[in-house]
Amino acid sequence: MARSLRIQYEGAVYHLACRGNEKKEIFGDDTDRKTFLNLLKDSLKTYRTVLHCFVLMDNHFHLLLETPIANLSEFMRQFNIIYTSYYNRRHKRVGHLYQGRYKSILVDKENYLVVLSRYIHLNPVRITQREGDSLVEKENHLRRYKWNSLLGYVDRAERLPFVEYGAILDAYGGDTDKGRKAYWRNVCEDLSKEIDIRERIVGGSVLGSDEFIN
Repeated sequence: MARSLRIQYEGAVYHLACRGNEKKEIFGDDTDRKTFLNLLKDSLKTYRTVLHCFVLMDNHFHLLLETPIANLSEFMRQFNIIYTSYYNRRHKRVGHLYQGRYKSILVDKENYLVVLSRYIHLNPVRITQREGDSLVEKENHLRRYKWNSLLGYVDRAERLPFVEYGAILDAYGGDTDKGRKAYWRNVCEDLSKEIDIRERIVGGSVLGSDEFIN
């Protein structure tokens, strides 16, 4: 099977994901998660990339990333290498940590940035173990799940310095109490319906309007 085309240009936005090799975990504990985020913070600064949101699950992660200087490949290559080296060293293992190449979807920022952020933030409750939970239980779980950027979108006290919150909150009237409440309300509304973006992805690599894809 041919590899999906990597499209790079200044200001491009991507939905990125990496899954553990053989679907095994890539985070053994909170120390791994904290180290991952510290390494991510450093890499964002080094490569001058912009992180709009993220989520860490046991065996995979998602990033919504913008590249002002068209350097996605360099960023992901270096970041994945340094985390893999750390993880292998700490857990006394060798070999690949991730399953194949990282997945990257080029995103139409104007039309899909906001909905994709909500799709990523809902990952902690879109798993088999949570299928039987009520909507209230899912909301509570999202409120407690600290390994993503959602909490910073609804509570300024939970902000992380390496996440850019403004671009998405602009769609809700700005980074205000009203805007943050509106974003959370929209996320909660999504719990009762399916956000299925997969059918809209073209060629396994582009998500956007017809004009953007053309």
